[in-house]
Amino acid sequence: MTNWAEKYSEIRNHSVKICEPLEIEDYVVQPIVDVSPPKWHLGHTTWFFETFILEPNFPDYQIFDAQYNYVFNSYYETIGARVIRTDRGNLSRPSVSDIYKYRKYVDEKMNEFLQSEFLTEEIKPLLELGLNHEQQHQELLLTDIKYILGHNPLFPAYKNVEVLKKENSENIEMIQFSEGVYEIGFEGEGFCFDNELGRHKVYLNDFEIANHLVSNQEYLEFMEAGGYQDFRHWHAEGWDWVKQNEAKSPLYWHFIDGKWMNYTLNGLQELDLNDAVCHISFYEASAFASWKGMRLPTEAEWEVASNHFEWGSRWEWTNSAYLPYPNFKKEAGAVGEYNGKFMVNQMVLRGASDATPKGHSRNTYRNFFQTGLKWQFTGIRLAQ
Repeated sequence: MTNWAEKYSEIRNHSVKICEPLEIEDYVVQPIVDVSPPKWHLGHTTWFFETFILEPNFPDYQIFDAQYNYVFNSYYETIGARVIRTDRGNLSRPSVSDIYKYRKYVDEKMNEFLQSEFLTEEIKPLLELGLNHEQQHQELLLTDIKYILGHNPLFPAYKNVEVLKKENSENIEMIQFSEGVYEIGFEGEGFCFDNELGRHKVYLNDFEIANHLVSNQEYLEFMEAGGYQDFRHWHAEGWDWVKQNEAKSPLYWHFIDGKWMNYTLNGLQELDLNDAVCHISFYEASAFASWKGMRLPTEAEWEVASNHFEWGSRWEWTNSAYLPYPNFKKEAGAVGEYNGKFMVNQMVLRGASDATPKGHSRNTYRNFFQTGLKWQFTGIRLAQ
């Protein structure tokens, strides 16, 4: 039986722990539209519990601040007007201390609620969605913090982070799968997002998939072979992206004094050639695969094969557009806006990353981003 108060406290405290190494100035920075200030993440996840759990279900609950709905609503049209995404970095107020007071207030009320008679079976799925939503933002928090610090001219370290597991490119092998009918999608007990539901059959032709991710060494070979100058390997839109952005390398790579350096959460370090390449856009992943004479796996191939290789250090680009599974249905109300409305102009990523909180990954998880984005912990697994 789930101890909801304990689970809630554990997950909420982890968000605060992620922010502990930050200076107060770090909480407010928004270098680009895709990166939200850390303090906004802390406020938004708190707003979620206040808006969807406490206000409609806990009698006599008093809103902490009526203006916060406008400040911390992310994209829920059902809930009302909100600060546009690009303006989150302009929010010098509410202050960081105000947001921590907000978290404390809501957490205390949630603790009361979770141990009261008002926590019914009907509310528990929404509560679990809220906790998984917080974990999604914990990954975004770490990703956004890395972007904020990694674009500071001093390249400050976030903190001493455990060294990432190394990929041994010398031992890469292709795992073979025969053509046939397979099933993908979530089934069984436990939580999943609505976009994972609708387990269904897929027909796959014979395919092979790599047992390891592409390494920095391999990607550097692509760069040195003129990969960013050869239009033949790129989608037309990707080639436009290369020229418009003057793309030459993965995010956080810097060529300094004749050697490639890489900004990590531990600060600026010499590039580790054996590590899995990271912070790659879909365009780059697809171009690299083309250069190797291979391709990216589809999400169905990835899921079918996932029990035969280690995954979880990088979100892995697939060659699948983010579309609904058969019989996908949006929930009524604001919760129905969670996934379905984004099923256009996005590509699916599978797996998890070093920034993914423990207990928040499964092989049916369907992450998704636009093709030019590379600030997430994204990598490449080849198929053919």
